[in-house]
Amino acid sequence: MDAEQLRENAHKMVDFIADYYKNLEDFPVLSQVKPGYLSELLPDSAPRQPESLQDILDDVQQKIIPGVTHWQSPNYFAYYPSNSSIAGFLGEMLSAGFNIVGFSWITSPAATELVVVVLDWVAKMLKLPNQFLSSGLGGGVIQGTASEAVLVALLAARDKILRRVGKEYLNKLIVYASDQAHSALQKACQIAGIYSENFRLLKAEQSSNYELVPEVLSEAISIDFSSGLIPFFLCATVGTTSSAAVDPLCALGKIAKASDMWFHVDAAYAGSACICPEFRHHLDGVEEADSFGMNAHKWLLTNFDCSLLWVKDRNALIQSLSTNPEFLKNKASQENAVVDFKDWQIPLGRRFRSLKLWMVLRMYGQENLQNYIRNHINLAKQFEQLVKSDSRFEVMAPRTFSLVCFRLVPPPNHQDNGYKLNYSLMDAINTSGKIFLSHTVLSGKFVLRLAVGAPLTEEKHVEAAWKVLQNHATTLLGNI
Repeated sequence: MDAEQLRENAHKMVDFIADYYKNLEDFPVLSQVKPGYLSELLPDSAPRQPESLQDILDDVQQKIIPGVTHWQSPNYFAYYPSNSSIAGFLGEMLSAGFNIVGFSWITSPAATELVVVVLDWVAKMLKLPNQFLSSGLGGGVIQGTASEAVLVALLAARDKILRRVGKEYLNKLIVYASDQAHSALQKACQIAGIYSENFRLLKAEQSSNYELVPEVLSEAISIDFSSGLIPFFLCATVGTTSSAAVDPLCALGKIAKASDMWFHVDAAYAGSACICPEFRHHLDGVEEADSFGMNAHKWLLTNFDCSLLWVKDRNALIQSLSTNPEFLKNKASQENAVVDFKDWQIPLGRRFRSLKLWMVLRMYGQENLQNYIRNHINLAKQFEQLVKSDSRFEVMAPRTFSLVCFRLVPPPNHQDNGYKLNYSLMDAINTSGKIFLSHTVLSGKFVLRLAVGAPLTEEKHVEAAWKVLQNHATTLLGNI
C-alpha cells in the first residue's frame, strides 16, 4: 500500500469510526448475540483473493458490531471504565504507523526516552516521592495491564528475598493482601511459583468499609514468622474492584517496612483521581511503597493498553527480568548509558505506547484531565443521592470515587437475602440493552455496581439509568 492508498483508506476508516461514535447510543450497550454467532456468518477459510476495504467495513457494520459490547457508550456503567479519546486514537494511529518493536534503546531511542519523560510527568502530577522519578535509582515503565505490573513487582520481590535467604526457601515465602484485592495477584503468585497455601487473603469487613485493617495484617505476619515462614510481599489497593475501598497505606507500609517486605500499591482504577489535589490524600503513605501502579487506560483518556508502573529500585526489576543474548548486545547498552525496558517487563517486544499518553497529556492538559475526573465523581454523587431517595434501594458501601454500590432491598423474610432478586434485576436491565451494569458480592450480599467513567456520559445518562433501574425494580417487586 503506497502513501496515496493509505490516505484514501485511512480517510474511510476515520469516517467509519466517527460515524460509530455519532451513532453509539443507538446500539444496545451489552451485545445481545448468542455464543458461536460469528462462525455462522463468516466463511470457514480465509479469502484467496483480496477484498475491498468497503466490503470489509460493510461486514464490520453488519456482523461484528452486533457482537460488540460498547465500552465507550455513555450508558456503559459496568466494571471500571476503559477510556478512549481523540488524542488516544491519534497516538495509537501514529504508533501503528511507525510499528516499531522498542525492546532496547537502540531499536528506537524516542520510544524509550518518551516513556521516561511521560512517566516522570505523571509521577509529578500524582506527587509521587522523588525516588520514583527517573533521576534517582527508580523510575517508571509502561506495562500492558495492572496484572503485568503486579507480576513483575512480585518477581522482583521474590528474587530479592531469595538472593538473601537462598533459593531453597521458595516454599516458605508468604504473600499478603486484602480479600478485596484484584485476582491478578493470585495469578501472579501462580506464575511466580508461590505456593497456593502461602497466599494470604486477609478478610476485609463491612465495619472497616472493606479496607484491610493493619492489626489483622500484623497478626497474620506474627503467626507466619513464629511458624518459620518468610513474609515478603504485601499488596495494598487504592480503589478495590468490588467497592473502590482504599487500604490505609501509611499504616500498612510501616508494617511492611518493619517486616522487611516489598510493599506494592495497586491503584489501577483510582490512581487517576489522585491527580486532583482534593483526592491526593488517598495516596498518603505511598512514600512507604517499593512499587506503585495505575492504569492510564482506565480513567485517564488513554486507549487500552497503558498501565503505568513505578519502582524505587529499578535494579530489582532488572536483576529479575534481564537477559542479554549476543544478538541484542550494542554499544549504548553495554556502556550502561541507556535504559532498555525489555529488562523491566515479561515480554521482549514493546509497543510505542508512550505516544498516546504523551498526546493525551498535551492535547488535554492537567486542568482538563482533573475536571474530567471531577465531573464523573459528581455524577456518581448524584446517582448515589437518587438511590438514597428511594426507600426500595440501599447503598451498600461508601462512595469514594465514581463507583456506587447498591442493591434492591428484599421484602422481609425473602429467601436468600435478596440474592436472586438483585441478580434478576441486573439481568433484566442488561438484557434490555439500555444500560450495562456489573455486580459484586459484599458480606454475602449480591450488590449492583454502577461505575461512572465512560467519556461521553452526561447527567442525562445517569438519570436515564436510574429510571431504567426503578422501572425494572417495580416490575420485579410486583411479581413477588
